[in-house]
Amino acid sequence: MKKLNLKCFFVMLSLFFAGRSMAQTFTNPLLPSGADPYSYYKDGYYYYTNSLGNRVDLWKAKSLEGLKTAERKTIWKAPTGTAYSKEIWAPEVMFLRGKWYAYFAADDGNNDNHRMYVLENAAADPMKGEWVFKGKIADPTDKWAIDGDIVDFKGQLYMIWSGWEGDRNGKQEIYIAKLKNPWTVDGQRFKISTPKFDWEKIGDLGGGAHVDVNEGPQFLVHGDKIFIVYSASGCWTDFYALGMLSASVKSNLLDPKSWTKSEKPVFQQSPKEGVYAPGHNSFFKSPDGKEDWILYHANDKPGQGCGGFRSPRAQKFSWNADGIPNFGTPVKPGESLTSPSKTK
Repeated sequence: MKKLNLKCFFVMLSLFFAGRSMAQTFTNPLLPSGADPYSYYKDGYYYYTNSLGNRVDLWKAKSLEGLKTAERKTIWKAPTGTAYSKEIWAPEVMFLRGKWYAYFAADDGNNDNHRMYVLENAAADPMKGEWVFKGKIADPTDKWAIDGDIVDFKGQLYMIWSGWEGDRNGKQEIYIAKLKNPWTVDGQRFKISTPKFDWEKIGDLGGGAHVDVNEGPQFLVHGDKIFIVYSASGCWTDFYALGMLSASVKSNLLDPKSWTKSEKPVFQQSPKEGVYAPGHNSFFKSPDGKEDWILYHANDKPGQGCGGFRSPRAQKFSWNADGIPNFGTPVKPGESLTSPSKTK
């Protein structure tokens, strides 16, 4: 009887570890398509969203590998005939000060009219409750704005976004402003990044048109530094890549002089691995809070541009001895990766 029980024990043990092994890996892409991916981890779930054009959808999954079969819900559908009815871009869903908020860019069908908007949900679970439209979130200039991101830093809310200095396209720059609350800007905007290096200025549209691009900014706080990782050059090019701004946590974040720009891309295409135009990233922690992960979209082939070929990918990144993030190179599609670590 003892021998039988011991045999059963080892069989069960092997099955247990086999199951753990299967559950602890995933491959990129996470979904067949999905541009501008954003993920927020809370209370055992990943809440994920990406650009869909006419609405904001939210996925709820226990794991990255479960995203393909995750619960999915449309939390906001663009109404017709308004200034925010079309071109719903780069939504972000996050938990701030006891409530859920969704930020997105939208216009009336004319890109010149893109502005940022906010939704609010007081329910504990963002898949439940009511998402209330709070309106436009803009600084006093009310200029073109997309790709907003928010951080609650030392008790103060800050918003960063990609905007135009004036009313005409030609250059997208990164701005920052304080917030009075999650849906209201407090005071003026400050420009903290403009396309400067050649790798930020690749973006010919044909017919003599050209756009220099800094967009998709994301906050990342680590140790005594705060970073803003952004996307540079046109997303329609294979040279779409990530750049980075860094500042001391003790500095005035609204002062452009506080920020130092990386002279080279910190994450870019890897033809060797079959990954092109990686960009528009976001960040999240592993369930146990010990690992840092980057989520981004990319193409599998050159020349696929800004369309539906873009798909979401995730990979772990590390930190250099000087406290600077090391994102490495984009991982080859289909390569088996260890899932984010969980508390044992």
